[in-house]
This record gives sequence, C-alpha cells and structure tokens, in this order.
Amino acid sequence: MNHIVSLKWLLARMYEPDVVIVDCRFLMGQPDAGRELYETSHIPGAVYLDLEKDLSGPIEEHGGRHPLPDIFDLTVALSRVGISNESLVVAYDDQGGAMASRLWWLLKYLGHERVSVLDEGYTAWVDAGFPVSSEQRVLIPSKFLAEVQHTMLAEMDEVKELLGQERVTIIDSREGPRYRGEVEPLDPVAGHIPGAINRFWKDGLSDSGSWKDAAAQAERFADLDRDDELIVYCGSGVTATPNIISLREAGYTKVRLYAGSWSDWISYEENPVAVGNEEKKKDE
Repeated sequence: MNHIVSLKWLLARMYEPDVVIVDCRFLMGQPDAGRELYETSHIPGAVYLDLEKDLSGPIEEHGGRHPLPDIFDLTVALSRVGISNESLVVAYDDQGGAMASRLWWLLKYLGHERVSVLDEGYTAWVDAGFPVSSEQRVLIPSKFLAEVQHTMLAEMDEVKELLGQERVTIIDSREGPRYRGEVEPLDPVAGHIPGAINRFWKDGLSDSGSWKDAAAQAERFADLDRDDELIVYCGSGVTATPNIISLREAGYTKVRLYAGSWSDWISYEENPVAVGNEEKKKDE
C-alpha cells in the first residue's frame, strides 16, 4: 500500500466496498471548523474524524497539546465510522496532509498497514472537478482490533536519555523561526530539544502542494545516515507525522515519533532547551 495516493487513484476506487475515505480537515484555534466544512461539502462517502475529539486524548499536565488517544477509545472511534482491519483507508485534509498524516500514523501504530494519505487534498479534488457531496454516509459500525506497534513511539524519558548519543538523530519538524527559538506562537517556551536538527515538514511538499517523490524526499534527508535511529517531533505530535511519511518514502526505516513533542518536553521544567541552529554532519 502506497503512503500517498493520487486524486485519480481515489476517483477510480472510491466506491469499492473495502475503501473507507476519512475527512480529517481541522483548523487550529477553530475546533468546530473542520466538521462544519465536512458537513458543507466532502468527498462522497467520506466519514469524519476530528483531530482533537477522535485522534487525540484529553490534555493533562504532561503529554503535550495533542496527546495520543487512549487505544481503546481510538479503536471505538475507528469502529464507529466503519473502519475494520480489512479496510483500505484513505485520509485527506486541506492542511497539506498534516491532519491526514496523523490518522495515517495512528493506524500504522495500531498495526493497520492499509492506509494512505490523499495527495494535494480537498481543494485540489474540487478544482479537478471531481464529485463532492453534503450527504453524510450512513455509518455501519465495524470491528477494529489493534496490534500496537510500540517500537514506533518514543517517550520523553527515552528521548532525554538519548540526547547526544551517536547513531541517534532527533528531527524537529517545525518552521525554522520556531525551531531556533526566535518566535513561539503556541507554547510558553521557545527553542528546541538540544541536539535536534530542523527539517520543516512542509518542505516535503512541492510548490503546487503535492508530495515530493521518493528521490526528492531522499535529497531532503541526504545528510542523515540510514542506519541511525531517527526520532521526529514537532509542537504537539501532529505535523511530525508528514515528516515520518517523507522519511518512509525516502527509504528510512528506523523512524519513531515523539508524540508529546515540544509541548510535552517543556512541561518538565528540568528539561534542557536549546536555541539557534544545529546540524548533524553525516559520517564519512
């Protein structure tokens, strides 16, 4: 199953019985906007999963701004919208794939391989003249059983223990100014995890908004050793996930998500903070 599928690919398969299309549109700071957009217009047959209600857990002292959802709650949400272990899931959004990639990662984390992100997103689908609908699919619940892939996840204590170690690279997926600590619009502390390098997640997209191919993704990460362990984070664990897809596309296999990300890291006052640029040179 490809990580990314084209608009035409989905158009040809959207009515196949095992396909479940999931609308993941969500606007930060406007928690109801995504569902409202879905109710107004969506790809025919699509169901809706909300970033904060379905794909995240409740905010606590630690865990970040978008904690991972409870496994049981997530499997209930997936089952409710008709996703089973046999489903072929295609997720889309209108935010460059960030929200759809969160669902992609969560399903992979639960052991579900048949999941892809729709290239370009909803606006491109509309602009292509492909069908849309305001009718909501009658939900027929399925049964989804999780086989959690714990090796895909890195916890805070583990990240802290790995700081500065050889054969480990920590990747910050936020925009450069946030990584460098020059600005911080969302979290109370600016900066990055010491030793982390910066690879802005949107650099995995072309100017037109489509995902770059495997060769171009490999070029983005050419300074990284394929044998190194890679730990990816962002502000809250959402926009790190498109970078994980990009790394997978580029052929990197030892990739983990620090789900709590920066907002979790700084919830521990004793954790160190760095500012400015850091780069890791590939071993000769």
